[in-house]
Amino acid sequence: MSEHMRNNDHSAKQSRRGGKRLAAQQTGHDQQQKPLEARPVSAPTAVKSLIPEWEETPVEHGAQKRAPRRGLREAVRTWQETEGEISPVVTGCKTLAEKAKETRRHWRRLVREKKAKRFPESERLPVQMLLLAWGMVPTLGGLLGERVRASRKQRHERVSALRAKLGRRWRFHPAMLLCGGCVAAAVGLFFSAYTFGTTVLYDGEIIAAVDSQTAAEEAAADLEAVTSRTLGERYSIDDSMIQYSSGLLRRQDVVDTTTLEEDLSQQIGLVTQAYSLYVDGELVGATPYEGALEELLNQLQSSAADENTISCEFAEDVEIKQEYVPTEKVMNLGYLAELLYSTKTAEVTYTVKAGDTWSEIAEDHDMTSSELLEMNPGYDIDKIQIGEVLTLSEAVPYLTVTVKQREYYVEDVMYDIEYTDTADLYKGDYKVVSAGEYGAADVVANVTYVNGVETERTILSSVTLKEPVTEQRLQGTRERPTWYPTGTFRWPISGRITSYFGGRSSPGGIGSTNHQGIDIAGSYGTPVYAADGGTVTYAGWMGGYGYLVQIDHGNGYVTRYGHNSSLTVSVGDHVYKGQQIARVGSTGNSTGNHCHFEVRYNGVARNPLNYLP
Repeated sequence: MSEHMRNNDHSAKQSRRGGKRLAAQQTGHDQQQKPLEARPVSAPTAVKSLIPEWEETPVEHGAQKRAPRRGLREAVRTWQETEGEISPVVTGCKTLAEKAKETRRHWRRLVREKKAKRFPESERLPVQMLLLAWGMVPTLGGLLGERVRASRKQRHERVSALRAKLGRRWRFHPAMLLCGGCVAAAVGLFFSAYTFGTTVLYDGEIIAAVDSQTAAEEAAADLEAVTSRTLGERYSIDDSMIQYSSGLLRRQDVVDTTTLEEDLSQQIGLVTQAYSLYVDGELVGATPYEGALEELLNQLQSSAADENTISCEFAEDVEIKQEYVPTEKVMNLGYLAELLYSTKTAEVTYTVKAGDTWSEIAEDHDMTSSELLEMNPGYDIDKIQIGEVLTLSEAVPYLTVTVKQREYYVEDVMYDIEYTDTADLYKGDYKVVSAGEYGAADVVANVTYVNGVETERTILSSVTLKEPVTEQRLQGTRERPTWYPTGTFRWPISGRITSYFGGRSSPGGIGSTNHQGIDIAGSYGTPVYAADGGTVTYAGWMGGYGYLVQIDHGNGYVTRYGHNSSLTVSVGDHVYKGQQIARVGSTGNSTGNHCHFEVRYNGVARNPLNYLP
């Protein structure tokens, strides 16, 4: 097929050359046969007469646009009907057109043959339809490609025309660019220093400025919630007290919502942002200064520590929080430090032991009997029982500092005692013959202190520096007289205690007194026995005691037995432990038969229950 196409192209070229030679020969022949008439024709007119009518002459500057060009075929037909001046040109064009048509037909035939070879024929209709559709794909693709290329070309021409038009219309002067840059810089500088925002006022005073009124209202709502939670009651900001003003503001004056919330809370004065100190979950105080509480706690610990301190910590759970607190909880650091060094009143429990009385328990805990009764309502102060648990008020420190120390010291080593029997002394008595001497030891120990009070000591090492010297003593073997004191007491009678030692109501229910002994109930005439051996120093009537017996036991202790119905001893008698000295009665200031029993040491009344078995 390629060789055939080359032959056709060669034939077409020879035809075109032959046409040109034929046209030239014909023109020369006509010129020889028929000479041209001499007509006066101007140069432009002569040139214009040589241009075919179907060709458009160039449009001169400022001239109107000519009518659209006519088609090539119409021009050829017009030239065929016209005789004269340019017939050789018409003849050549016609020849070229015919050759082009012939070449086009030949090319189409070759294309069809090629497609027929690529897609074989088939007698089945579906296959024929499929082959036909498949053969149309290249044609459709070509048409689509031409359409896309035409669209791109048209768009490119439009853009080029628009650029040329704008280039002619807008021509920027350098001064315009300079002025535009200055304006842009001025606008940028202005908005870098200023912005639109909202100023918040409370009671006519400016609080702060934020980005927008919405942000300001959200901050006010958050403050209401925080205040309600802190105070434990619902709180709302008075709408008549707070105002919002929007406008142009300096950027440096605009703050965030957190700062607005803090400033507004300070202006209102109910709560404030501060650093709070909690001890075992209880709020002790607060300060607005960051790091001040940590420094204060470090000072408390360092005051109890030295170079030998192993550890120093608080026994309580100490916590520092940054939060909103009631304004009255904010205090200066000096007062807060004084508060932490002081004590607070706290409730503690106490279990009643044998020999305890209501008044002694209250006195030991720096309370009055009335205060103790207020904290323990429902108790009978004259009939407390062993094992009962009482609630007491006691001063305890705000902070308990526990310090563990490594201590190095020299400790005394206790000496031994050797006894030698002698009949010159009563049993239980002894006499030092040769005094002992303490030894010495170098000790290393870990000692734990709680608020300065030692609670634990662990000996790590002990090196003896000096051995102790044994003490020599003589101890008696001679029997004591029956009346000689034994140093221990027995019950004077058996019975129920009707009144304890300490504060009680007066007999008859009027007022109260400090009972200096115990009352033991008994039947009239029941024997009363000496609590220990000794010498009778009083036997007779003594005012409110009625008939009273007093015995001196020779070692600083004196016992009294009151309200007796009768006495069986006299002053100066030596009595032994368990000897009958009187009979139960109700003489003196008494409301029933009982024995009033007292124990005094060096003249001071003591609770008898502390000495009785």
